[in-house]
Amino acid sequence: MSENKSNIKKVKNKYAKSGPLLLIAAPGILYLLINNYIPMFGIFLAFKNFSYKKGIWKSPWNGFQNFKFLFQTKDAIIMTRNTILYNLAFIVIGTVFAITIAIFLNALGDSIRTKFFQSALLLPNLMSWVIIAYMVYAFLNSDSGFINNTIMKALGKEDIAWYMERGYWPFILTIVYLWKNAGYMSIIYLAAIAGIDKSVYEAASLDGATKLQQIFRVTLPLLKPTVIIMTLMAVGRIFFSDFGLFYQVPMNSGALYATTQTIDTYVYRGLMELNDVGMSAAAGLFQSLLGFIIVVSANAFVRKVDNDNALF
Repeated sequence: MSENKSNIKKVKNKYAKSGPLLLIAAPGILYLLINNYIPMFGIFLAFKNFSYKKGIWKSPWNGFQNFKFLFQTKDAIIMTRNTILYNLAFIVIGTVFAITIAIFLNALGDSIRTKFFQSALLLPNLMSWVIIAYMVYAFLNSDSGFINNTIMKALGKEDIAWYMERGYWPFILTIVYLWKNAGYMSIIYLAAIAGIDKSVYEAASLDGATKLQQIFRVTLPLLKPTVIIMTLMAVGRIFFSDFGLFYQVPMNSGALYATTQTIDTYVYRGLMELNDVGMSAAAGLFQSLLGFIIVVSANAFVRKVDNDNALF
């Protein structure tokens, strides 16, 4: 009897300690359940010819027809290529910019100006893509845009129809992406740099290392685990694209589809024009499966090369 009471007391003590933590985590867990796990029950829609009249359960099965529609289109190669290449560029360039910003902010120390710059860099991430799209439009508008009316005239150049010339948009989209996200991404690297033992820098300084040498010999090597984890997480979404960036910023201009069309924007346009729920579900399943395979493969490679820095 005394043993049972002791076990009950241990359980109560355990829940007394973990209860508040579980309560704090409850909103996040609920969010994940509603937005990430419950929708997984709709995966079978990718294999159905969905009809609003018949409903989810009574709609007929159609095998892999939805996947055929997704990849038999002439735009399949273009949208897949754009999605992968843009994400690769964002991962590489975005990581370099984020680390650079974090190093600069850390060098400023704990001062008012550091907080000002950090807030200013974080502000774009809090803006919606609709607002950013119109800010970009204010610069690139052919008739009254800042670039055509100020910069191009000052240089004696002819106006450019930015929303008709596809060649400029890989650079424009990359710049806009960095402006919006680099500041937010730098917070993680700034926290990692702040966690580095200051005695390591002091030892390097005593050995005669300059500030630049300290960055390359101390900061960057110690940031490697953080970079690997962030890269693995980003690689998992390499077949997903930021819908607002590729749809709102180019103003859905048809002339730019060759350089702005991604899997997400194609699915959205297909859903709006064709009302094909099955095709949209097939695209989502395709993106998730490939992302899962790439993350597992990349992590296996990291584990083989440097087991200590693998994600799992």
